[in-house]
Amino acid sequence: MANKKLRVGVLFGGKSGEHEVSLRSARSILAAIDRKKYEVVELGITKEGRWLPSGEAQGLLGGDVSSSSTVSGGLTIAAAAAEPGAGTGLDVVFPVLHGTFGEDGTIQGLFELADIAYVGSGVLGSAAGMDKDAMKRMFAAAGLPMTPHVTLLRSEWKADPKKCTKAIEKALKYPVFVKPANLGSSVGISKVKKRADLAAAMDVAASFDRKIVVEQGVGGAGVKPRELEVAVLGNDAAEASVVGEIVPAKEFYDYEAKYELSGPDESVCIIPAKLTKSDAEKIRKMAIAAFRACDCAGLARVDFLMDPKSRKIVLNEINTMPGFTSISMYPKLWAASGVPYKKLIDRLIGLAMERYKEKQQTSFTR
Repeated sequence: MANKKLRVGVLFGGKSGEHEVSLRSARSILAAIDRKKYEVVELGITKEGRWLPSGEAQGLLGGDVSSSSTVSGGLTIAAAAAEPGAGTGLDVVFPVLHGTFGEDGTIQGLFELADIAYVGSGVLGSAAGMDKDAMKRMFAAAGLPMTPHVTLLRSEWKADPKKCTKAIEKALKYPVFVKPANLGSSVGISKVKKRADLAAAMDVAASFDRKIVVEQGVGGAGVKPRELEVAVLGNDAAEASVVGEIVPAKEFYDYEAKYELSGPDESVCIIPAKLTKSDAEKIRKMAIAAFRACDCAGLARVDFLMDPKSRKIVLNEINTMPGFTSISMYPKLWAASGVPYKKLIDRLIGLAMERYKEKQQTSFTR
């Protein structure tokens, strides 16, 4: 008797500002996943947060969504998912969700309640990887090098902008990067070179999150740091890919540079990055240390900045559900490291099942 196919739910869309990026990632995964090995179920979430069953989810991928047959909520699908082998049950979920409500521990908590295997980090790793303030605290505890930064609350900024500006300028030198603490794909990020532009950047970041992280630019005024990235794969024994470099089409690798510019204006990926063997090895080790510091699992992309003059390397951030589009760095880095796209999907599903089985060793009652 042939082995039963694993039933894999590919979940995409979501309420975050990265909804469209999620759809692009899902299309790539659905086109490449081995249908001989897996029975694939498409699951979508609209921008309004409505959950869609398979037929409607396919419509979401094509830009055609009607609200008539939406599912009442995530618990409905999660409950079905908790019964592997049942008519609508799933064995494992691949949540191709980027940003808020998909990569921040919220959906991972739902899967934990439903007792289902899922690809990627758990509640803590996802939440820490999403919150740049919490992430930096974990990196600091692990002794990992970072650029100086300040965290402020939206309420503090609104109550006293002058006081906040003074605190930022006391701790940091221009240029600075102003970021919402919880968002990805460089949404809401601004590079600020002088005080006159700070307030507008703070307002933009504050519109996306209640916490705002302000970081000092690496290398100082007029310096364009090198942007280096490493893909990590694994659970307790994680591996690091070769190091890649992004040469942004714009002043830094923002949303437009990532997803919207093309042709001669397109950002350039250099894989492997032109580094000394010692620098490359140092960055790969730091990537795994960052992965462990945030208690991540499955996959993550770890980003670094290098001062081109001093060659000093600092950790920028970790992304626990990196883009999976055809132009995304995570799959490109693994392809260059000997793990092609289709095999990468297999590895991630296998890691999800491995982590789920490992969790069965844990007792939850006395």
